[in-house]
Amino acid sequence: MSNSLTPPIPPDLSSDLPADLPRTSSSQRPLANTAPTLNPEQPDGEAIVIVAPPPSFASGSGVPARIPHIGHALLFVSCAGLILFASSAILLGFAHPASDTQKVISAATHPKLIVAAMALSYVITLIASWFVFPLLWSRPFGDGIQWNFATARRNVLKLIPIGIVTGFTVQAISSLIPVPKSIPMDDFFRTPSDVWLITAFGTLLAPLFEEICFRGFLLPAFAIAYDWLSLPRTPAAHERWKITTRLTPPALVFSSILSSILFALIHAEQLAHAWAALFVLFGVSLVLTLVRIRTHSVASSALVHASYNFSVFLTLFIATGGYHHLERMAR
Repeated sequence: MSNSLTPPIPPDLSSDLPADLPRTSSSQRPLANTAPTLNPEQPDGEAIVIVAPPPSFASGSGVPARIPHIGHALLFVSCAGLILFASSAILLGFAHPASDTQKVISAATHPKLIVAAMALSYVITLIASWFVFPLLWSRPFGDGIQWNFATARRNVLKLIPIGIVTGFTVQAISSLIPVPKSIPMDDFFRTPSDVWLITAFGTLLAPLFEEICFRGFLLPAFAIAYDWLSLPRTPAAHERWKITTRLTPPALVFSSILSSILFALIHAEQLAHAWAALFVLFGVSLVLTLVRIRTHSVASSALVHASYNFSVFLTLFIATGGYHHLERMAR
């Protein structure tokens, strides 16, 4: 009986192996990474050897890698902020190249310029990320952020209703909570053209960018950081860290809460820091995060987010007679 840990390939099967698959001899046999799986058609104690490549910690497709980590998330957010600042300055320069200070300030706060600058910066940031981050990850951008469009497409009839129901629920709750009579967000609903612009932006581009930022980058980055900080400082723990990518439930809970707080805070200025309204947005973010975690798909949470925003604009569209009677928005 052989003393090898891995039984030899049965003679009647070795001839069926592909030509490029190396044969093993009785003196030199590869060790399988996992325990052999017995073939019920073979005699007891014999198994087919599955030849696998040696373990590798190099980055590449199919090799464990904890991405996006906190450094990637900071790079994405920083680039987005710098591009937004540059876009605003360029558009402002084109709009009022030689105006006085008061006119420049007025133009800088105009809804059309703000939305145009945000849209331009979002598009540029996403295009740049599409090319830059694959160089850091050695895998496509969509794989790195777990975009997973196929899952969203398969579940579209479930995801869209989730977003719409969430939107109507939030609107019902918002009608019961105290909100200031005048908030900065109202400036985007002064004219029909402004409303149509913010509707297109808020339904199509904003959900895409925000989900990639919060659920694609920040959610895994905070969870990875949490797991790293709570990792036991032992060699065995470090070895497991190198060859696994699983995020622990406490890390996901921590990351979900922290990223949702940030999600609510970026809307604080628009809502005049009305804490009740921000708490509602915090809840909306948790719903989007749950969809992202359960489906393993940022595309799914983006679809729910877009449906949520669509329900809000749909209600406004109906209430104002197709955006023709915006005075009905008065609280």
